[in-house]
Amino acid sequence: MRCWLKPLQNQEEYLLKSEQLKSLMSLAKDDYLDLYFADESGFSLTPSISYHWQQKNENVKIVPRHSKRINVFGIMSKNNDLFQCHHMGKITSDFVIQAINEFSNIITKKTVICLDNARIHHSKEFQTQISRWKKLDIDIFYLPKYSPHLNSIEILWRKIKYEWLRAKDYSSWETLEKALENIFSGFGNIYNIIFK
Repeated sequence: MRCWLKPLQNQEEYLLKSEQLKSLMSLAKDDYLDLYFADESGFSLTPSISYHWQQKNENVKIVPRHSKRINVFGIMSKNNDLFQCHHMGKITSDFVIQAINEFSNIITKKTVICLDNARIHHSKEFQTQISRWKKLDIDIFYLPKYSPHLNSIEILWRKIKYEWLRAKDYSSWETLEKALENIFSGFGNIYNIIFK
């Protein structure tokens, strides 16, 4: 956990929600329901590469630049099932609602989506959809505030930005788009996350 977030947490809420999440994970493990984790992330030509291995005396150059941004809303299970929607615009409540509506067409049983407490997940527009989704067998579970470590999809974003995207993928907008397309289409086969 990020140490600087812990003082911001409400410890009672954190303990209660953590226990509820453990119960949901147990129900998912017993195949009573499907449990997904959802979040947004953005990708641009400004790389997130924190380090890079190279041969001695070899220089790896990445030209910093401003660019467009691909914003992604993803819904992922710990079984490496991923549903994602992306676009070039800002992520809004309407975009997230549309993504969850599309996701509702592919579920096969009771499903719980775990979300963080971003403002767009608590907007009036979003809140009015919750009862409709419940009728479609989708429940929304809000993770405790300031607890990104409990949202498993954060691991996906970290893997994409720091492991799966290579320096050469940032050479142009087209190469970045193609690399992301390959990662998203290969997730669950070529690209996997092993959850404990």
